[in-house]
Parts: sequence; C-alpha cells; structure tokens
Amino acid sequence: MLSRRVVSQTPRLARAASTSARGREAILQKRPDDVVITFAKRTAMSRAKKGQLKDIPVDELLHGLFKSTLETTRLDPTKIEDICVGTCHPPSPLYISRAAALAAGVPYSVPIQTLNRLCSSGLMAIRTVAHAIQSGDISLGVAVGVESMSQNPRPTPEVTEPVGKNSHAHDCIQPMGWTSEMVAQTYGVPRQKQDEYALVSHTRAEKAVAQGIFSEEIIPIELRGAVVSVDDTVRPGVTIESLSKLKSVFPDWGDASTTAGNASGVGDGAALCIMTTRAHAEKEGLPILGKWVTSVIVGVEPRVMGVGPIPAVNKILEQAGLTKEDIDVYEINEAFASQFAYCVEQLKIPMEKINPNGGSIALTHPLGMTGARQVVTGLAELKRRQGQLLCTSMCVGSGMGAAGIFVNEAL
Repeated sequence: MLSRRVVSQTPRLARAASTSARGREAILQKRPDDVVITFAKRTAMSRAKKGQLKDIPVDELLHGLFKSTLETTRLDPTKIEDICVGTCHPPSPLYISRAAALAAGVPYSVPIQTLNRLCSSGLMAIRTVAHAIQSGDISLGVAVGVESMSQNPRPTPEVTEPVGKNSHAHDCIQPMGWTSEMVAQTYGVPRQKQDEYALVSHTRAEKAVAQGIFSEEIIPIELRGAVVSVDDTVRPGVTIESLSKLKSVFPDWGDASTTAGNASGVGDGAALCIMTTRAHAEKEGLPILGKWVTSVIVGVEPRVMGVGPIPAVNKILEQAGLTKEDIDVYEINEAFASQFAYCVEQLKIPMEKINPNGGSIALTHPLGMTGARQVVTGLAELKRRQGQLLCTSMCVGSGMGAAGIFVNEAL
C-alpha cells in the first residue's frame, strides 16, 4: 500500500528538467543544441580508512583528476566556462575545489561552484552544467563528483527542539543505516533476500575486475609519486554462505538485517564529465561520447528514503516518453540491499539490465562521486554492448530520489 502511495505522489513532488524531445526515436535524433558529453572518466576507488586513497584529502584528489584530465584530453583550459563540483562533507568545499583547479593549470578566469545534494551530488553537478549549457550561459563546462569518506565522514546533523518535534524532520536526519532497517521492516525484505541481491553485486564486480572492464572507465592519476589506477574495493570470493555469517552492523534498529556485506561500502574517489553542445563539439573537433537528455529529483518519506528510485525512475521515463523496455542499461545505486531489492522488484526491471558490472555494495559508494560515477560506468557499458539508452538513479539522504537519462553515442 505504501509503495503505491509513494509513487502516486511523484507528480506533485518532482522537479524536472529536460530537452524537449520525447520518445525513443526523438531522443536518439541528433540536434546542434544537444547537450553532449565529450569526456567521461573516474578515478580508481578506495576503501575508506583502509585503502589507497585513505590519506588523500579532497583537494589533492581533485587536483590529480583535473591534471590527468587536461593531460589526457589536451583541452585548452581557457575554454572551460564553468566547473561544478558535487561533494557532501569536506569543509569549505568551494575553496578547496577552486584551489585544486588552479593548481592543476586551470586559469583563474575559469569560475567554479560546488553543490551538495548528498548521494545525488555528482548527478546534480552534471545537471547543473547541462542547464547552463542549455540556457546559453556557457558553451563548455566540467561536472565533477568527489568524496573522501576517509577524511570527511558524515557529520551528525543536529536540529533544534521545535524542528525535531516534527516526525518527518526527525526522521530526515537519522543515520542511513536506520533508514535501511526501516525499509526492510516496512516492506518485508528479509535478510536472505538482501544477501542474495548483494551476492549478485559482488559476483558481477569480481568478474568485471578479472576481465579488466573497469580499466576502460578509470583515468590513472598520480598522487604523491604513485599512480593510482585500480580499485581496491572489490572483495573476491564472496559467497552466500560468507554473507550469511556476517553480523548486523545496526543491531538496535528494525530487524537488524543490514551487514557489511549487503550494504554499500564507505569509500573515496572522484568522477568527471566534460560537457558542451553538439555544435560546439563538432566545431572544436571534440569526440562525442554521449548525450544528456533529462533529469528529475523527487521527494519521498524520509523514514524510508531508500525507495527514492521508484518514483524517480517512473517519473523520468514518463517525462522522456520512454518505457522501461526502451532502456538498455540501468545504473541504480545500491545504498543498501534492503532498499535496492525492494526498488528492483517494485520497478519490475530485469536484473540483467541493472548494474551489469556490480554496484556500490561491491564497488563502494563515495557519496559525492556516485552520481557522476554511474554515468561514467553506464556509458562505458553501453559502448561495450553497443546499446543506446542509460537510466541512472539513486536514493538521496533525508528522503529524496534522483534519476537521469543519457544516450550513448560512442558506437
């Protein structure tokens, strides 16, 4: 009953932005004013507090990414008209992001901004740059998602007593693990089902690593004299038996079904997209990898924030005039297996199309990075399978959901 209520509220709660094209045929047409992506890469990811990036602050991580991007693309940095960095928890994010860009060789004439919409921050950075291009404010921009959960773990939100008396206000600042347990309890997602979905993620990611698939989307960066180019987050040899033996990490909440094996990892990393119009890309001789089509952001009940992808995906498909079958690859964030399993089953999307190389349960979930990382990963997968349409989505802390539609043009 509750799931239908959440979905039915979507038209009232959603805020959307898109191109004017609707329907698969129209979306796949190429127009001079299309917002296109000419470069899409990510850094290798790292386990928080334990991995290869644990001692690297956000400014240093961004500096390495900016520098490698400029060297790889040979883009004249004076032609960048704006940079938008999505990130959640580093202090003074604008100062450190601008400093990183300047140190990497971006001239002081290039402005920069930062934003924070928690787990969707990377996607919102892409959306912000797309809007600026679409409106004619800029012709070329850079969208980034970055997070160091080693250096900047989630701070505990605090509200005053008058605010906290509101039940939704109280729920929206609770730890994410609590919302995972609320989803599992409210919608009856048992521990075994969570472990089964988690195993799919671990197994697919292990296979992708063995096949070298992620090397196609990772840009090596140099940090403190060492080149970082391989994820250190994927755990080999995970089985349903090993998952079933793990203890709950939140024993005092709900059914205590969330474990370190069926929840997203806490990690570090960054991802980046260079964006412009099709006309400008063709004029400058820039390769066109993909096209941004549309994005949405919706609100859901904070207590079960993990259901956010359900109304977000439904809304974006409706807005774009697409069916679920039109989408070739879905990248839906695996914040927790509880919410991921429920979303997949409510959306009725075949698992073969979702996170084909594993998701955040296996790969890790650097909060500000993930929204951009999913686009990088999804476009790379579409190129491999010669597919055309990508839908990305994620739940968003405090009770939201976001989604984006992209077209692969690297055929």
